[in-house]
Amino acid sequence: MNAVVEILGNQYKVKEGEEVKIPRIDEKEGSNVKFDKVLLLDKDGDIHVGKPTVPDAVVHSTVLEHNRYKKVMVFKKKRRKGYQVKKGHRQGYTLIKIDNITC
Repeated sequence: MNAVVEILGNQYKVKEGEEVKIPRIDEKEGSNVKFDKVLLLDKDGDIHVGKPTVPDAVVHSTVLEHNRYKKVMVFKKKRRKGYQVKKGHRQGYTLIKIDNITC
């Protein structure tokens, strides 16, 4: 069973048993999280499209870990002015495992 679910303003295509990286959420590792904004549901070729969401469809997941992506370097320079700034940024993410999708 596949689904397209909206999590924190982003849309993700998920399957049962799949691990997905989403923006960091405030849940403890090992806790169960459910997402009820299911936009599309594919149940063995039977496709349900939500208007805007599929009623009674829920994606159950488990939080595996919180981590951060690789560092992205941000470099700014204005020529002939002697201005240079070099900064780094690491965005946080949460790794979740999709347990099951119910409708």
